[in-house]
Amino acid sequence: MPKLLLITASSPEIRNVRRSRVLNFQQITMPYLAAQTPPGWDVIHVDEEAEEINWDIEADVVGITFHTPSAYHAYEIAARFKLRGICVVMGGPHVTLLPEEAGQHADVIFIGEAEGLWEEFLKSFEEGSYQHIYQQTSAPSLENIPMARKDLFHRHDHTNGVIFATRGCPHECDFCTIAVMYCRKLRKRPIAEVAAEYASFNGKIIIFWDDNISADLKYAKELFHAITPFRKWWSSQASIHAGRDDEFLEAAAQSGCKQLFLGLESISQQSMAGVNKGFNRVEDYFQIIEHIHSHGIAVQAGIVFGFDHDTPEIFKNTLDFLEEAGVQNATFNILTPFPGTPLFRRMEAEGRILSRDWRKYNSRRDVVYQPKQMSAEELLAGFQYANERFYSSPSIAKRLSQSPVQLWWTLPLNLAYGYRWRKTAHK
Repeated sequence: MPKLLLITASSPEIRNVRRSRVLNFQQITMPYLAAQTPPGWDVIHVDEEAEEINWDIEADVVGITFHTPSAYHAYEIAARFKLRGICVVMGGPHVTLLPEEAGQHADVIFIGEAEGLWEEFLKSFEEGSYQHIYQQTSAPSLENIPMARKDLFHRHDHTNGVIFATRGCPHECDFCTIAVMYCRKLRKRPIAEVAAEYASFNGKIIIFWDDNISADLKYAKELFHAITPFRKWWSSQASIHAGRDDEFLEAAAQSGCKQLFLGLESISQQSMAGVNKGFNRVEDYFQIIEHIHSHGIAVQAGIVFGFDHDTPEIFKNTLDFLEEAGVQNATFNILTPFPGTPLFRRMEAEGRILSRDWRKYNSRRDVVYQPKQMSAEELLAGFQYANERFYSSPSIAKRLSQSPVQLWWTLPLNLAYGYRWRKTAHK
Protein backbone atom coordinates (compact mmCIF):
# COMPACT_ATOMS: atom_id res chain seq x y z
CA MET A 1 0.00 0.00 0.00
CA PRO A 2 1.54 3.39 -0.99
CA LYS A 3 2.10 5.82 1.86
CA LEU A 4 1.13 9.49 1.81
CA LEU A 5 2.54 11.93 4.37
CA LEU A 6 0.64 15.22 4.60
CA ILE A 7 2.36 18.08 6.44
CA THR A 8 0.77 21.30 7.67
CA ALA A 9 4.01 23.26 7.85
CA SER A 10 4.61 25.90 10.51
CA SER A 11 8.07 27.36 10.97
CA PRO A 12 9.68 27.72 14.41
CA GLU A 13 9.59 31.51 13.92
CA ILE A 14 5.86 31.67 13.24
CA ARG A 15 5.14 29.25 16.07
CA ASN A 16 7.03 31.59 18.37
CA VAL A 17 4.99 34.54 17.09
CA ARG A 18 1.78 32.63 17.80
CA ARG A 19 2.74 31.86 21.39
CA SER A 20 0.68 34.84 22.50
CA ARG A 21 -2.47 33.19 21.16
CA VAL A 22 -4.72 31.25 23.48
CA LEU A 23 -6.74 29.87 20.57
CA ASN A 24 -4.99 28.46 17.51
CA PHE A 25 -7.67 26.70 15.52
CA GLN A 26 -7.14 23.55 13.52
CA GLN A 27 -6.23 24.12 9.88
CA ILE A 28 -8.50 22.00 7.71
CA THR A 29 -6.71 21.73 4.35
CA MET A 30 -5.01 18.41 5.01
CA PRO A 31 -7.90 16.63 6.80
CA TYR A 32 -10.14 17.44 3.81
CA LEU A 33 -7.43 16.50 1.30
CA ALA A 34 -6.93 13.19 3.08
CA ALA A 35 -10.66 12.52 2.78
CA GLN A 36 -10.40 13.01 -0.98
CA THR A 37 -7.48 10.59 -1.30
CA PRO A 38 -8.52 7.44 -3.20
CA PRO A 39 -8.76 4.13 -1.31
CA GLY A 40 -5.58 2.14 -1.15
CA TRP A 41 -3.38 4.90 0.28
CA ASP A 42 -2.09 4.92 3.85
CA VAL A 43 -2.42 8.56 4.96
CA ILE A 44 -0.54 10.22 7.83
CA HIS A 45 -0.92 13.89 8.82
CA VAL A 46 1.68 15.87 10.72
CA ASP A 47 0.59 19.32 11.93
CA GLU A 48 3.69 21.17 13.11
CA GLU A 49 1.60 23.32 15.44
CA ALA A 50 0.97 20.13 17.41
CA GLU A 51 3.82 17.70 16.68
CA GLU A 52 7.26 17.23 15.18
CA ILE A 53 8.09 15.58 11.86
CA ASN A 54 9.59 12.10 12.02
CA TRP A 55 12.34 12.43 9.43
CA ASP A 56 12.79 8.67 9.20
CA ILE A 57 9.16 7.98 8.30
CA GLU A 58 8.54 5.90 5.20
CA ALA A 59 6.52 7.66 2.50
CA ASP A 60 6.02 7.51 -1.23
CA VAL A 61 4.57 11.01 -1.50
CA VAL A 62 4.95 13.99 0.84
CA GLY A 63 2.40 16.79 0.53
CA ILE A 64 3.11 20.16 2.17
CA THR A 65 0.78 23.14 2.66
CA PHE A 66 1.97 26.43 4.12
CA HIS A 67 1.47 30.17 4.40
CA THR A 68 4.00 32.80 3.37
CA PRO A 69 5.92 33.20 6.68
CA SER A 70 6.62 29.46 6.71
CA ALA A 71 7.81 29.30 3.08
CA TYR A 72 11.55 28.86 3.68
CA HIS A 73 10.86 26.30 6.36
CA ALA A 74 8.61 24.38 3.96
CA TYR A 75 11.35 24.45 1.34
CA GLU A 76 13.78 22.97 3.86
CA ILE A 77 11.30 20.19 4.63
CA ALA A 78 10.93 19.50 0.91
CA ALA A 79 14.69 19.34 0.40
CA ARG A 80 15.16 16.76 3.15
CA PHE A 81 12.54 14.42 1.72
CA LYS A 82 13.72 14.94 -1.86
CA LEU A 83 17.21 13.84 -0.81
CA ARG A 84 15.63 10.49 0.05
CA GLY A 85 14.10 10.25 -3.41
CA ILE A 86 10.55 10.90 -2.17
CA CYS A 87 8.13 12.77 -4.41
CA VAL A 88 7.33 16.16 -2.84
CA VAL A 89 4.08 17.97 -3.60
CA MET A 90 3.35 21.53 -2.50
CA GLY A 91 0.17 23.57 -2.40
CA GLY A 92 -1.62 26.20 -0.37
CA PRO A 93 -1.63 30.00 -0.19
CA HIS A 94 2.03 30.79 -0.82
CA VAL A 95 2.33 28.33 -3.69
CA THR A 96 -0.70 29.89 -5.34
CA LEU A 97 0.67 33.40 -4.83
CA LEU A 98 4.22 32.58 -6.00
CA PRO A 99 4.10 29.36 -8.06
CA GLU A 100 7.39 29.99 -9.88
CA GLU A 101 9.28 30.24 -6.61
CA ALA A 102 7.60 27.24 -5.02
CA GLY A 103 8.03 25.17 -8.18
CA GLN A 104 11.80 25.27 -7.72
CA HIS A 105 11.48 23.30 -4.49
CA ALA A 106 8.91 20.62 -5.33
CA ASP A 107 8.37 17.83 -7.81
CA VAL A 108 4.72 18.85 -8.11
CA ILE A 109 2.84 22.04 -7.24
CA PHE A 110 -0.88 22.71 -7.02
CA ILE A 111 -1.93 26.24 -7.93
CA GLY A 112 -5.27 27.10 -6.37
CA GLU A 113 -7.75 24.46 -5.31
CA ALA A 114 -7.04 20.74 -5.45
CA GLU A 115 -10.48 19.12 -5.76
CA GLY A 116 -10.49 16.68 -8.67
CA LEU A 117 -6.86 17.31 -9.56
CA TRP A 118 -5.59 15.65 -6.38
CA GLU A 119 -7.17 12.35 -7.30
CA GLU A 120 -5.84 12.72 -10.86
CA PHE A 121 -2.30 13.28 -9.58
CA LEU A 122 -2.32 10.26 -7.26
CA LYS A 123 -3.61 8.02 -10.03
CA SER A 124 -0.87 9.30 -12.37
CA PHE A 125 1.75 8.80 -9.66
CA GLU A 126 0.77 5.18 -9.27
CA GLU A 127 1.05 4.78 -13.03
CA GLY A 128 4.55 6.28 -12.98
CA SER A 129 3.84 9.55 -14.78
CA TYR A 130 2.61 12.89 -13.49
CA GLN A 131 2.73 16.61 -14.27
CA HIS A 132 4.84 19.23 -12.52
CA ILE A 133 1.98 21.73 -12.29
CA TYR A 134 -1.69 21.10 -11.55
CA GLN A 135 -4.03 24.07 -11.89
CA GLN A 136 -7.78 24.34 -12.27
CA THR A 137 -9.14 25.84 -15.48
CA SER A 138 -12.33 26.77 -13.63
CA ALA A 139 -13.51 26.87 -10.03
CA PRO A 140 -14.27 23.31 -8.87
CA SER A 141 -17.66 22.32 -7.55
CA LEU A 142 -18.00 21.95 -3.79
CA GLU A 143 -20.72 19.33 -4.10
CA ASN A 144 -20.13 15.86 -2.66
CA ILE A 145 -16.95 16.83 -0.82
CA PRO A 146 -16.33 14.08 1.72
CA MET A 147 -16.26 14.92 5.40
CA ALA A 148 -12.84 15.86 6.72
CA ARG A 149 -10.83 13.10 8.39
CA LYS A 150 -11.48 13.83 12.04
CA ASP A 151 -8.74 11.44 13.11
CA LEU A 152 -6.26 13.84 11.47
CA PHE A 153 -7.28 16.83 13.63
CA HIS A 154 -4.35 17.10 16.04
CA ARG A 155 -4.59 20.50 17.71
CA HIS A 156 -5.94 20.97 21.20
CA ASP A 157 -7.79 24.17 20.28
CA HIS A 158 -10.70 24.09 22.75
CA THR A 159 -13.17 23.19 19.98
CA ASN A 160 -14.94 19.99 19.03
CA GLY A 161 -14.80 20.45 15.29
CA VAL A 162 -13.79 22.69 12.40
CA ILE A 163 -15.75 22.82 9.14
CA PHE A 164 -16.39 25.04 6.13
CA ALA A 165 -19.63 25.84 4.31
CA THR A 166 -18.41 28.38 1.76
CA ARG A 167 -15.14 29.23 0.10
CA GLY A 168 -13.97 32.60 -1.17
CA CYS A 169 -15.30 36.13 -0.88
CA PRO A 170 -16.93 38.38 -3.49
CA HIS A 171 -14.99 41.45 -2.37
CA GLU A 172 -11.57 42.50 -3.64
CA CYS A 173 -9.74 44.22 -0.81
CA ASP A 174 -6.23 45.20 -1.90
CA PHE A 175 -4.43 43.56 1.03
CA CYS A 176 -6.34 40.26 1.05
CA THR A 177 -4.92 37.03 -0.37
CA ILE A 178 -8.36 35.39 -0.50
CA ALA A 179 -9.45 37.50 -3.48
CA VAL A 180 -6.28 36.50 -5.34
CA MET A 181 -6.52 32.81 -4.53
CA TYR A 182 -10.19 32.39 -5.37
CA CYS A 183 -10.57 35.14 -8.01
CA ARG A 184 -13.43 36.85 -6.13
CA LYS A 185 -15.60 33.78 -6.60
CA LEU A 186 -17.82 32.60 -3.79
CA ARG A 187 -18.77 28.92 -3.79
CA LYS A 188 -21.15 27.15 -1.45
CA ARG A 189 -21.43 23.55 -0.34
CA PRO A 190 -24.91 22.00 -0.42
CA ILE A 191 -26.58 22.87 2.87
CA ALA A 192 -27.61 19.28 3.58
CA GLU A 193 -23.98 18.14 3.27
CA VAL A 194 -22.72 20.89 5.59
CA ALA A 195 -25.43 20.14 8.15
CA ALA A 196 -24.59 16.43 8.08
CA GLU A 197 -20.92 17.10 8.73
CA TYR A 198 -21.76 19.66 11.42
CA ALA A 199 -23.94 17.08 13.18
CA SER A 200 -21.22 14.43 12.95
CA PHE A 201 -18.90 16.17 15.41
CA ASN A 202 -18.97 14.95 18.97
CA GLY A 203 -19.23 17.84 21.39
CA LYS A 204 -20.72 21.28 21.27
CA ILE A 205 -18.19 23.88 20.04
CA ILE A 206 -17.72 24.22 16.28
CA ILE A 207 -15.74 26.67 14.16
CA PHE A 208 -16.86 27.55 10.63
CA TRP A 209 -13.56 28.16 8.83
CA ASP A 210 -15.26 30.30 6.16
CA ASP A 211 -13.67 33.40 4.68
CA ASN A 212 -16.99 35.24 4.96
CA ILE A 213 -20.00 33.26 6.12
CA SER A 214 -22.29 36.21 5.42
CA ALA A 215 -21.22 36.65 1.79
CA ASP A 216 -24.53 35.12 0.65
CA LEU A 217 -27.07 36.11 3.26
CA LYS A 218 -29.88 33.93 1.87
CA TYR A 219 -27.66 30.85 1.88
CA ALA A 220 -26.41 31.64 5.40
CA LYS A 221 -29.92 31.93 6.81
CA GLU A 222 -30.95 28.62 5.27
CA LEU A 223 -27.81 27.00 6.66
CA PHE A 224 -28.48 28.33 10.15
CA HIS A 225 -32.02 26.96 10.09
CA ALA A 226 -30.63 23.57 9.02
CA ILE A 227 -28.12 23.32 11.88
CA THR A 228 -30.36 24.72 14.62
CA PRO A 229 -31.75 21.29 15.71
CA PHE A 230 -28.26 20.05 16.60
CA ARG A 231 -28.00 22.54 19.48
CA LYS A 232 -24.30 23.27 19.14
CA TRP A 233 -22.35 26.50 19.56
CA TRP A 234 -20.42 28.03 16.72
CA SER A 235 -18.33 31.01 15.59
CA SER A 236 -17.19 32.28 12.21
CA GLN A 237 -15.94 35.24 10.19
CA ALA A 238 -18.40 37.65 8.62
CA SER A 239 -18.35 40.94 6.78
CA ILE A 240 -19.85 44.12 8.17
CA HIS A 241 -23.03 43.43 6.20
CA ALA A 242 -23.98 40.71 8.67
CA GLY A 243 -24.57 43.28 11.40
CA ARG A 244 -27.17 45.09 9.33
CA ASP A 245 -29.47 42.11 8.76
CA ASP A 246 -31.87 41.24 11.57
CA GLU A 247 -32.96 37.95 10.01
CA PHE A 248 -29.35 36.84 9.65
CA LEU A 249 -28.53 37.69 13.25
CA GLU A 250 -31.69 36.12 14.63
CA ALA A 251 -31.13 32.90 12.68
CA ALA A 252 -27.46 32.86 13.67
CA ALA A 253 -28.26 33.31 17.36
CA GLN A 254 -30.98 30.65 17.34
CA SER A 255 -28.62 28.18 15.65
CA GLY A 256 -25.99 28.63 18.35
CA CYS A 257 -23.75 31.47 17.17
CA LYS A 258 -21.77 32.78 20.15
CA GLN A 259 -19.36 35.11 18.37
CA LEU A 260 -18.75 36.72 14.98
CA PHE A 261 -15.34 37.85 13.81
CA LEU A 262 -15.81 41.15 11.97
CA GLY A 263 -13.12 42.51 9.68
CA LEU A 264 -13.48 46.12 10.79
CA GLU A 265 -9.82 46.65 9.81
CA SER A 266 -9.67 50.38 10.64
CA ILE A 267 -11.65 53.22 12.18
CA SER A 268 -10.37 55.48 9.38
CA GLN A 269 -12.75 55.77 6.42
CA GLN A 270 -9.88 57.08 4.30
CA SER A 271 -7.91 53.94 5.07
CA MET A 272 -10.81 51.73 4.06
CA ALA A 273 -11.31 53.58 0.80
CA GLY A 274 -7.58 53.39 0.11
CA VAL A 275 -7.56 49.59 0.08
CA ASN A 276 -10.81 49.03 -1.81
CA LYS A 277 -12.86 48.25 1.29
CA GLY A 278 -14.98 51.36 1.29
CA PHE A 279 -18.12 49.30 1.95
CA ASN A 280 -16.93 49.29 5.55
CA ARG A 281 -18.67 52.47 6.68
CA VAL A 282 -16.85 53.51 9.82
CA GLU A 283 -19.71 55.74 10.90
CA ASP A 284 -21.88 52.61 11.18
CA TYR A 285 -19.47 50.53 13.26
CA PHE A 286 -20.86 51.40 16.68
CA GLN A 287 -24.46 50.74 15.68
CA ILE A 288 -23.56 47.46 13.96
CA ILE A 289 -21.68 46.16 17.00
CA GLU A 290 -24.55 47.20 19.25
CA HIS A 291 -26.97 45.42 16.91
CA ILE A 292 -24.99 42.18 17.02
CA HIS A 293 -24.77 42.38 20.80
CA SER A 294 -28.55 42.81 21.03
CA HIS A 295 -28.88 39.28 19.65
CA GLY A 296 -26.60 37.87 22.36
CA ILE A 297 -23.63 37.44 20.00
CA ALA A 298 -20.14 38.56 20.99
CA VAL A 299 -17.92 40.49 18.58
CA GLN A 300 -14.29 39.84 17.80
CA ALA A 301 -12.87 42.76 15.84
CA GLY A 302 -10.18 42.25 13.23
CA ILE A 303 -7.99 45.38 13.28
CA VAL A 304 -5.08 46.21 10.98
CA PHE A 305 -2.62 49.02 11.66
CA GLY A 306 -0.40 50.72 9.10
CA PHE A 307 -2.66 51.81 6.26
CA ASP A 308 -1.43 54.78 4.27
CA HIS A 309 -3.76 57.20 6.03
CA ASP A 310 -2.89 55.95 9.53
CA THR A 311 -1.05 58.46 11.71
CA PRO A 312 0.42 57.76 15.17
CA GLU A 313 -2.91 58.80 16.67
CA ILE A 314 -4.66 55.77 15.13
CA PHE A 315 -3.63 53.45 17.97
CA LYS A 316 -5.17 55.40 20.83
CA ASN A 317 -8.23 56.34 18.79
CA THR A 318 -8.84 52.70 17.88
CA LEU A 319 -8.58 51.52 21.47
CA ASP A 320 -10.87 54.31 22.63
CA PHE A 321 -13.45 53.13 20.11
CA LEU A 322 -13.17 49.43 20.97
CA GLU A 323 -13.62 50.18 24.65
CA GLU A 324 -16.57 52.48 24.08
CA ALA A 325 -18.24 49.92 21.80
CA GLY A 326 -17.74 47.10 24.32
CA VAL A 327 -15.97 44.80 21.86
CA GLN A 328 -15.35 41.48 23.59
CA ASN A 329 -12.27 40.33 21.69
CA ALA A 330 -9.90 41.68 19.06
CA THR A 331 -7.17 40.44 16.77
CA PHE A 332 -4.58 43.09 15.92
CA ASN A 333 -2.34 42.79 12.88
CA ILE A 334 0.34 44.90 11.24
CA LEU A 335 -0.52 45.58 7.62
CA THR A 336 1.41 43.08 5.51
CA PRO A 337 1.63 43.33 1.71
CA PHE A 338 1.60 39.66 0.84
CA PRO A 339 3.14 38.80 -2.55
CA GLY A 340 0.62 38.53 -5.35
CA THR A 341 -1.81 41.06 -3.85
CA PRO A 342 -2.60 44.47 -5.37
CA LEU A 343 -1.15 46.03 -2.20
CA PHE A 344 2.22 44.35 -2.75
CA ARG A 345 2.34 45.40 -6.40
CA ARG A 346 1.53 49.00 -5.53
CA MET A 347 4.08 49.23 -2.72
CA GLU A 348 6.70 47.55 -4.87
CA ALA A 349 6.10 50.08 -7.65
CA GLU A 350 6.48 52.86 -5.07
CA GLY A 351 9.75 51.39 -3.77
CA ARG A 352 8.33 50.89 -0.29
CA ILE A 353 8.92 47.15 0.20
CA LEU A 354 11.66 46.91 2.85
CA SER A 355 12.13 43.15 2.87
CA ARG A 356 11.36 40.08 0.79
CA ASP A 357 12.36 37.77 3.61
CA TRP A 358 9.09 35.83 3.87
CA ARG A 359 9.86 34.92 7.49
CA LYS A 360 9.13 38.55 8.35
CA TYR A 361 5.67 38.47 6.76
CA ASN A 362 4.14 37.43 10.08
CA SER A 363 1.91 40.52 10.66
CA ARG A 364 2.96 40.77 14.31
CA ARG A 365 6.68 41.01 14.90
CA ASP A 366 7.99 42.75 11.77
CA VAL A 367 7.14 45.65 9.47
CA VAL A 368 8.13 44.78 5.90
CA TYR A 369 7.25 48.04 4.14
CA GLN A 370 7.72 51.76 4.68
CA PRO A 371 4.54 53.27 6.19
CA LYS A 372 3.51 56.69 4.87
CA GLN A 373 2.54 58.56 8.03
CA MET A 374 4.92 57.07 10.58
CA SER A 375 8.14 55.12 10.87
CA ALA A 376 8.27 51.33 10.92
CA GLU A 377 9.40 51.56 14.55
CA GLU A 378 6.37 53.68 15.45
CA LEU A 379 4.05 51.18 13.76
CA LEU A 380 5.53 48.26 15.68
CA ALA A 381 5.39 50.19 18.97
CA GLY A 382 1.76 51.16 18.30
CA PHE A 383 0.85 47.55 17.63
CA GLN A 384 2.39 46.53 20.95
CA TYR A 385 0.60 49.37 22.75
CA ALA A 386 -2.75 48.23 21.31
CA ASN A 387 -2.31 44.68 22.59
CA GLU A 388 -1.05 45.78 25.99
CA ARG A 389 -3.88 48.23 26.52
CA PHE A 390 -6.66 46.03 25.11
CA TYR A 391 -5.77 43.14 27.39
CA SER A 392 -5.06 45.29 30.46
CA SER A 393 -7.35 44.91 33.43
CA PRO A 394 -8.89 48.42 33.09
CA SER A 395 -9.71 47.84 29.42
CA ILE A 396 -11.15 44.39 30.05
CA ALA A 397 -13.34 45.77 32.83
CA LYS A 398 -14.51 48.71 30.73
CA ARG A 399 -15.27 46.69 27.59
CA LEU A 400 -17.03 43.77 29.23
CA SER A 401 -19.09 45.96 31.56
CA GLN A 402 -20.11 48.05 28.57
CA SER A 403 -21.49 44.94 26.90
CA PRO A 404 -21.57 41.81 29.08
CA VAL A 405 -22.68 39.55 26.19
CA GLN A 406 -21.31 36.01 26.63
CA LEU A 407 -19.46 37.19 29.75
CA TRP A 408 -19.13 33.66 31.12
CA TRP A 409 -16.48 32.80 28.51
CA THR A 410 -15.29 36.18 27.18
CA LEU A 411 -14.01 37.25 30.62
CA PRO A 412 -11.75 34.20 31.18
CA LEU A 413 -10.61 34.37 27.54
CA ASN A 414 -9.61 38.02 27.93
CA LEU A 415 -7.75 37.26 31.14
CA ALA A 416 -5.96 34.36 29.46
CA TYR A 417 -4.95 36.51 26.49
CA GLY A 418 -3.72 39.25 28.81
CA TYR A 419 -1.58 36.79 30.74
CA ARG A 420 -0.22 35.21 27.55
CA TRP A 421 0.59 38.58 25.97
CA ARG A 422 2.47 39.81 29.03
CA LYS A 423 4.37 36.54 29.22
CA THR A 424 5.42 36.36 25.57
CA ALA A 425 5.34 39.88 24.10
CA HIS A 426 8.98 40.77 24.67
CA LYS A 427 10.54 37.36 24.18
